[in-house]
Amino acid sequence: MSFLEKPSPGRLLLDDTVPLTAVIEASQNLQSHTVCGISLPLPPKKLIGNMDREFIAERQRGLQTYLDSITQHPLLCSSLPVKKFLDPNNYSANYTEIALQQVSMFFRSDPKWEVLEPLRDMGWRIRKKYFLIKNKEQTKERYLLSWVDLGPDKFLSDKDLQSAMKLLTSLSIPYLCPLLFSSTSESSALLIRPFSEKGSLKDHICKVKPREIYLKKYCNPKKSQGLELSQIKLYGRQILEGLKLLHDGGVFHGHLHTSNVIVEDGVCRLTDVENGMLGVPSTLRPVFTQFRKINTTESIDVFCFGHLLYEMTYGRPPDSVPVDQHPTVPYTAVVSVLQSILSTEACKSGMPKVSELMQTPLFSDVQLQHSEKLQIKVPSRLKEALKTAKESLEKRLQEEQRVIHQHKRLTRAQSHHGSEEEKKRRKILARKVHNTETLFKLVTLLTITLHVNLFFCLSSGSGASSPPTCPSSPTPPSTTGMPVCLAVCVCMLKCLSVCLSVCLSLCFAQD
Repeated sequence: MSFLEKPSPGRLLLDDTVPLTAVIEASQNLQSHTVCGISLPLPPKKLIGNMDREFIAERQRGLQTYLDSITQHPLLCSSLPVKKFLDPNNYSANYTEIALQQVSMFFRSDPKWEVLEPLRDMGWRIRKKYFLIKNKEQTKERYLLSWVDLGPDKFLSDKDLQSAMKLLTSLSIPYLCPLLFSSTSESSALLIRPFSEKGSLKDHICKVKPREIYLKKYCNPKKSQGLELSQIKLYGRQILEGLKLLHDGGVFHGHLHTSNVIVEDGVCRLTDVENGMLGVPSTLRPVFTQFRKINTTESIDVFCFGHLLYEMTYGRPPDSVPVDQHPTVPYTAVVSVLQSILSTEACKSGMPKVSELMQTPLFSDVQLQHSEKLQIKVPSRLKEALKTAKESLEKRLQEEQRVIHQHKRLTRAQSHHGSEEEKKRRKILARKVHNTETLFKLVTLLTITLHVNLFFCLSSGSGASSPPTCPSSPTPPSTTGMPVCLAVCVCMLKCLSVCLSVCLSLCFAQD
């Protein structure tokens, strides 16, 4: 449909998952400040002497630590207030107002729908807004309408994207949340699906109400708790079944996490499958771009599944990856699967296949309600277009990973070069080089002197013709001085031998 606004020429699609940083370069005296409600390390204040240079420097360091805590927090770093503060040029738009305009235009063209209320800040995405709506013909049912900007990983043509969305709206599979309606334009998409009053798997783990603000629900949940082993086995197997269905049909997910899984009547359903087709980057993209072996759409889904399995087990996502030490839990089978995905070795060597995970002891004995063989029938033309889009997505990912890898190597080299240990080593090496050069000069001088003395000694003892009589020529020594000359030569040979030994020992000495 054409009711959605078209992008302006040359419009840049931003990747909102790219982390931003802030560095304090100067200080300024202001009258007030605001503090985020989340516990963060604010520097101490001082009533007397608060303009002292030392105190200002100390407070500046504290504020830098505070900023680093915000930009490195997995939820705060992607929030609109932080993005707007760090990059006001690209995040100054009123996205809620834009979404309302687009949704209003849609309802004018399809009047059977009615907006009940906007669900403000329900999700973490800046360019995605949610509305609770109803169908005027079915007044008791509630539906979730979402409006989202297309992302930088959108590699399907407009025609192929519409075909893909049409395919998703036609699916009726137990492990996929149904998509009832979709409409795309050159810049955005509008989607309608059933609204789950029970919320997502993350809501279930954190024990929070689905309609609350995202940051309030998940930043510091007080009652979050891991699931029972029976639930982990059942939910994990159902999620793997959903992923395998998608992969067998040539469809990629790429956005698997506990907020994108709906649990109803003991059945897990994957939602937001369309995100990969719309080009929206994954919330875990900043994590898996650090590992060059996670470079395919299937490996991304498996890596995301590892995060999800960790959160189901411990009630919270991992603080960082790789994860080599796991908190004590009675589920040995779970830990072995986590190690196969999130350990240092796994991140370096590569992810297991979805089919391999399904055959592990943790999931192989799970009895499913739906025993019939399920499949997604994708038209051959669309399957080829999806394959090309996946290759383009993987190529962008691999290029970004290459740049990050090079940057890491350069940073490590610079850090090593500037370390105190390295500076001390270079000073010692410079001293050795200087001493070696001095000794080589001494050896050269001794060698020349030795040759001159030998020449005069041999000339005096051989009865050779008298030396040239020019005024500048040296007078050869007399034959009576020959024994002394030889003694001097022997002494110089010993000195030369010692110098050469010292030079060789310096040259081959270890740092």
